[in-house]
Amino acid sequence: MSPSSAQWVKPATRTELIDQLVDGVDRYNPSNLGLLEDYLYHQIREKEYDCLANLAILKLYQFNPDLYNPDVVINILVKALTAAPLPDFNLCVALLGERQNLPLLDNEPDALLPLLPHLQHLSSLLLTCRFPAFWATFYSDELAVLRDNYTVEVTGFDDSVREVVVRATRAAFVKIGRERLGRYLHLDGSNLDKYVSSLGWKIDPATGVVSIPPNPDNQIEGQVVRESIQFPQLSKIIAHAQA
Repeated sequence: MSPSSAQWVKPATRTELIDQLVDGVDRYNPSNLGLLEDYLYHQIREKEYDCLANLAILKLYQFNPDLYNPDVVINILVKALTAAPLPDFNLCVALLGERQNLPLLDNEPDALLPLLPHLQHLSSLLLTCRFPAFWATFYSDELAVLRDNYTVEVTGFDDSVREVVVRATRAAFVKIGRERLGRYLHLDGSNLDKYVSSLGWKIDPATGVVSIPPNPDNQIEGQVVRESIQFPQLSKIIAHAQA
């Protein structure tokens, strides 16, 4: 299930201190940046997510370019990837502005610049439900830097992506082939069977078809719309037609 709007605005895991920083005037106080960055790394370790707090970090970087930390930005974008189909990733990118290929204050190259196009491509693949292509791209040699330096630190990253897959699959299918679902989830064998079972979905051992329980999104029901038009209204319509 995707998070409710209330959960998105104020996650249950957000502390009172962070809530004050996000909602109050201190949101724009650069002296609080360290607290927000620490909170981001707490999200990474604990598999939590708070988009508004992370957007506050990006806003502070926008106002205070000297505080900009590319590693923090990359981690924010990695966390936002798994919020699909919510537009969190694009919201984050919109606050980055135009990054130029200039060295940072310590003369190190900006690590975000070579990775940003790849992250944008990964986001597009998730938003368009091209899940096998997402996994193939993510596990390509070209993205070894992203995996080895960033997503490896994000607790449950693969499972968070699978939650995106599950949200899309349960909304679109009543039944789906086991092998096809495995490609979507990047799982096979007993790992796939255990994961499907944990969702409460059933696999027919004879056909390999996975049955997804009914939910409001995957049930198509015809609706009969009845218009109630009173005689005086009908008389006006006829009069206009004859005019």
